[in-house]
Amino acid sequence: MYEAYWKLKEKPFENTPDPKFIFWSKEHEEAVSRMLYSIKEKKGAMLISGEYGCGKTLLTRYLLQKLAEDKYQLALVLNPMLSPAQLIKEIIFQLGGTISRSAVKATAFNKLNELLININRNNKLAVIIIDEAQAIPRTASFEEFRLMLNFQLNDRFLLSLILIGQPELVPKISKLPQLEQRLALRYHLKALNEAETKEYIIHRIKVAGGNPNIFAGDSFLEIFNYSLGIPRKINNICDFALLAGSGENVKNINQVLIKKVAADLEGKEY
Repeated sequence: MYEAYWKLKEKPFENTPDPKFIFWSKEHEEAVSRMLYSIKEKKGAMLISGEYGCGKTLLTRYLLQKLAEDKYQLALVLNPMLSPAQLIKEIIFQLGGTISRSAVKATAFNKLNELLININRNNKLAVIIIDEAQAIPRTASFEEFRLMLNFQLNDRFLLSLILIGQPELVPKISKLPQLEQRLALRYHLKALNEAETKEYIIHRIKVAGGNPNIFAGDSFLEIFNYSLGIPRKINNICDFALLAGSGENVKNINQVLIKKVAADLEGKEY
């Protein structure tokens, strides 16, 4: 809608997990580094936590893209609110296995064990990523993850499990020491700082084929103050600012326009 006005090839601030827009802050680099280490060194399980909108899902998509298909069999669970039996079946399906929808949990669990052994025989590692894990409603589901980690050979795990979620996932896990003790690694993803917020905006504008000077120097602090460095909120205000700016025929997005947009997004008068 505003792309032609700003001479952009595409919208730069969509809240979709497109890996080409990933911005490598120190926090994001460290999170991916730990995930890759956990998987490649067959550490079993790890936990990634972070505030809502901090880019966890985008990192997950990048990770899936990074892992070579000839070495890993991947499962990404986006709906962790399934029952324990449904959760196991979903993992089986995503890993390329089949099982009757009516199969009981014990049967599904045995089927998963057989599937993991076959994946290992094919010289692959099963990687299971549970996104939005804080939404898991049942303690029994966490117990299934612990039991999955019992699928081992003498010298290595048959799977790599990564639990990704918002901060409330951490106390949920801490109440289950039998699972918490099996987490080889953990990392908490923080929001961007002020300097990184500016770099993030410029990076996404460049990826979208635009002029990095679309946003004037005095606009970045206002964007940071509104968003507190949370990428999803940065995207929201920048997207709206580009729309408003094109409507007002401005040459660039300045501090005044950002204040107006921020007030609008918060339902306040400017």
